[in-house]
Amino acid sequence: MNHLGIDVGKRKCRAALKDDKGKILDEFFFSNEGNGIHNLLSRIQSHGKCVAVLESTGNMWMRIHDMLEEIGIDTKLANPNKTRIIAEAKIKSDKLDARILSDLLLRTDLIYESYVPKRENRDKRSLVRHRITLSRTKTKLVNKVHSILDKYDYRTELTDIFGKSGIEWLKALSSQVTPVDRIILDTSIESIEAINRQIDTVSKEISKYARDNNDIKILLSITGIDIFSAMLISTEIVDIKRFSTPWWKLVSYAGLAPSIRESSGKIKTGGITKQGSPWLRWILVQCALIAIKYDTHLRIFYDRIKNRRGHATAIVATAKELLVIIWYMLTRNELYRYMDKQRYERKLQKLEQR
Repeated sequence: MNHLGIDVGKRKCRAALKDDKGKILDEFFFSNEGNGIHNLLSRIQSHGKCVAVLESTGNMWMRIHDMLEEIGIDTKLANPNKTRIIAEAKIKSDKLDARILSDLLLRTDLIYESYVPKRENRDKRSLVRHRITLSRTKTKLVNKVHSILDKYDYRTELTDIFGKSGIEWLKALSSQVTPVDRIILDTSIESIEAINRQIDTVSKEISKYARDNNDIKILLSITGIDIFSAMLISTEIVDIKRFSTPWWKLVSYAGLAPSIRESSGKIKTGGITKQGSPWLRWILVQCALIAIKYDTHLRIFYDRIKNRRGHATAIVATAKELLVIIWYMLTRNELYRYMDKQRYERKLQKLEQR
């Protein structure tokens, strides 16, 4: 069995193909596009069967990985952080390349694999993350509008100045500001209206996926989790069975596990590692902030830590506790023990109506 290592780049990739004895059978560059990948496939197939490994580099690995899998090549995705540590410690200190991936990691079973969801799950994940991007873009524009209102000390009794009535009020103000501020205000309002329509379109598509997902309905039973946050949590986790334990596996994946340093027989723990899915970590903290307001169980947990270590540490600990609860719920296929039944029913109705 031959071993193929690929160092992935945005436009150009490097491939190294070796046999079981470590002899280089072929080594070449190829472009990271359709024709280049087809050239890769034809060259490696001429040497017989092989297994492949490539680094997880942004989204640049996806097309190569999928095309290798389609022709029956078992393809592993290497965790770039842990892979680099092994390569530099055991082989050399220069840049990790295709030869190291092929020789060291595949032939000696030292590869740290990254989980590769199915294409359907990757598409859902991309859609949910796109909604976050839209919301964050909208927030920047909203802040820009608020800065102009503060500049001229404009006030209104409207509760939502970006609702239908609020937008009309903002448009009426454009004639009362300087020409430059008028351009900024008008273009910001137009962009906010456009983004609102885009968010609505994406949200409807997300709801379609959510209606057929039993995990979403389980997650909605937790106070503080709505349709979007449930979908985000579900698409980041994908399959709860791949996490054998909640505390070390799932919590570490979310980057909520404490960092550990050992020296001279002494073990010291520090802040959270923040290694893993930043999306999952972010949404758990947001959900925890809402949950402590309405969920007595989580509020008691939060208060106990806050009294000793402050709000920041307490809210992160609550997010971690929430993730552990999610692991048990999805593993056992059961609803939240302390759920508000009326609130849960309203969430399910909203899910069906969208």
